[in-house]
Amino acid sequence: MLEISNKVKEVVGCTPDAIPAEVFASTEPVILKGLVKTWPLVQAGLKGDASVYIKQFYTGKPVVEYSAAPEKKGRYFYNDELSALDFESQRAPMDAILDKISATKNTIDSPSFYIGSTDVDVFLPGFRAENDVLVPDQTPIASIWIGNQSRIACHYDASDNIACVAVGRRRFTLFPPSQIHNLYPGPVDLTPSGQSISLVDFDNPDFEKFPRFHTALEHAQVANMEPGDALFLPTMWWHYVEGLSDFNVLVNYWWRSVPAFMGLGINALKHAMLSIRDLPEAEKAAWKHIFDYYIFEKPELAVEHIPAISQGCLAAPDDNKARQLRAWLVNKLNR
Repeated sequence: MLEISNKVKEVVGCTPDAIPAEVFASTEPVILKGLVKTWPLVQAGLKGDASVYIKQFYTGKPVVEYSAAPEKKGRYFYNDELSALDFESQRAPMDAILDKISATKNTIDSPSFYIGSTDVDVFLPGFRAENDVLVPDQTPIASIWIGNQSRIACHYDASDNIACVAVGRRRFTLFPPSQIHNLYPGPVDLTPSGQSISLVDFDNPDFEKFPRFHTALEHAQVANMEPGDALFLPTMWWHYVEGLSDFNVLVNYWWRSVPAFMGLGINALKHAMLSIRDLPEAEKAAWKHIFDYYIFEKPELAVEHIPAISQGCLAAPDDNKARQLRAWLVNKLNR
């Protein structure tokens, strides 16, 4: 286990329907100690009945099951050449997967089984009536994650997140967005779940191959979580997630505090790879100034000297302007 001295800040006394506003405004992770300890799922897990409790809501629709060989020790990753993922995925009934996970309890060198990011409202209707968290002014997507011991590679998400540990113990190792350079992200096109992941094996880091990981660890924070604890995880923070128990369940809530018409940053990133990354250095440096001016500095700066009627796409966006801009982009990209 990595030696990390920085602990995530803890807040106590919160309830699922009254999380303080300062938590949602935080730009750093926050542990909400005991936030969901009264959930029926948490109580069923403490009695060893979590699988039975979950099954009562299951509709029978197949879910995606991930599985890894025993020698992977719960690490879902790549093959040696980074040309393929080193685990299997298939659709299967959730209740059958729950039985397989339960059968691995108290066994040594068992395969890893994992149900990742499964929509609670679709597959477990009625669950949220008894186990839920209120995110004011938002309609978050609630997902459930179930498995035996697992190690999910360090990655980021483009949404704010409240992750509720319902069954088992989990450990989150967290890094601010500024540490991307020191985390050695892998391929952008081939990823386990959509985002690039760190290529560092956190259980056995190779500091000769990844020397800057020393610097990342100086900025790391760790959250050791028990059943009933929750973690507020701000958008774009990198996180390595370990399921430490033989049976683990996490329920998380994702939302973006921006209008629905806004695009995704990864789309802009890939377009920049096509258009800017490989330009001559002087030209690329000039574009950096242009991006700073139009994108990363205050938007008012670029329009304060332009009449409102002539601001075009520089004006504050709305759904109609977003549609016009997407249509312009599609036309240009389909040349």
